[in-house]
Amino acid sequence: MKISGTTKICGIIGDPVEHTLSPAMHNAAFKALRLDFVYVAFKVEKEELSNAMSGVRSLGIHGLNVTMPHKNAIINYLDELDSTAKFIGAVNTVVNANGRLMGFNTDGMGALKALKENGVIPTGKKLVLFGAGGAANAIAFQAAQEVEKLVILNRTAEKAERLAETLGKKFNKWVVGNSLSASHIREELKDSDILINATSVGMHPNIEQSPVRLELLRPDLCVMDIVYNPLETKLAKDAKACGAKVISGVEMLIYQGAASFEFWTGQNAPLEVMFQAAEKAIRRV
Repeated sequence: MKISGTTKICGIIGDPVEHTLSPAMHNAAFKALRLDFVYVAFKVEKEELSNAMSGVRSLGIHGLNVTMPHKNAIINYLDELDSTAKFIGAVNTVVNANGRLMGFNTDGMGALKALKENGVIPTGKKLVLFGAGGAANAIAFQAAQEVEKLVILNRTAEKAERLAETLGKKFNKWVVGNSLSASHIREELKDSDILINATSVGMHPNIEQSPVRLELLRPDLCVMDIVYNPLETKLAKDAKACGAKVISGVEMLIYQGAASFEFWTGQNAPLEVMFQAAEKAIRRV
């Protein structure tokens, strides 16, 4: 990689960022397309976000990915938001357009793209979503526009209920929010078509945990787990064992990253290159 005075800098801000896969993924994509870009990770603590964003403007940083704990707070330092970011109050992508900082959220786009690329068309389907946090909100926003029925189950039921009510009114769709209890999981999965786990259950180091008991999974269910460390969670293994279609969290990561890449460069992302770089980086970690 050749760095020069014309090289455009993109990066990720968050805390922690030591194990992020984004630099490997994006730098491989820049190299494949011979773009004069470089991607780096910036550890930014909560109290330093204001200074960091001043630095983005002053140094002419071209683009950012945003991860925890800044997805919400960064909105205070941006000039414009897309409709998704504005609605859910969270940003994961920033584009510096000649000094004007524009915020986007590509998490939901990434999840729905992963479904469709695996032959799962959400239209007319019932989707059960576990979680009501940042990524879950983005997925819910995107899914509510396409599915027939959306069920949001969260450990804090009130949070799921509020999100469901808001989305139901906005899109005039059947959206239900409830607690992430064993009884609700059992009941809602009986006739569901798609399950997306957007909680941290099963993430390293708790790799033997799963939010769903094996006997509740079915061969005609599509299961996506947005956790990508480990590459195959217990939920994914159990779903695969019962013959269900399984979509890896790496796929959502790639597709949301590809959307960011395209915002920054105006070019189609080299998906296969990004997949290979991400998987290699995960194995290394």
